[in-house]
Amino acid sequence: MERTDKPRLLNRLNRIEGQVRGVARMVEQDRDCLDILTQLHAVRAAARRVETELLKSHLQHCVTEAMTSGDAVERDRRTAELVGLMDRLRG
Repeated sequence: MERTDKPRLLNRLNRIEGQVRGVARMVEQDRDCLDILTQLHAVRAAARRVETELLKSHLQHCVTEAMTSGDAVERDRRTAELVGLMDRLRG
């Protein structure tokens, strides 16, 4: 991960953490189930945005570097990592 991406990702993760704590409070307070589900949907959407940002950073920095380095072993390793990730995400 690029150093410049880290603060932005941590900021987003801290917001998600706050959202999750808010959902827990809603459950403790016996709030309406639909309201809780709406907030859970927002948490999932925020987590997906973090995933997208992290993948984008990985592709722009780690994978691009491996592809342009001329190191076939590193290129193949990074390619295998991405294929494995895609398999896990689809499963």
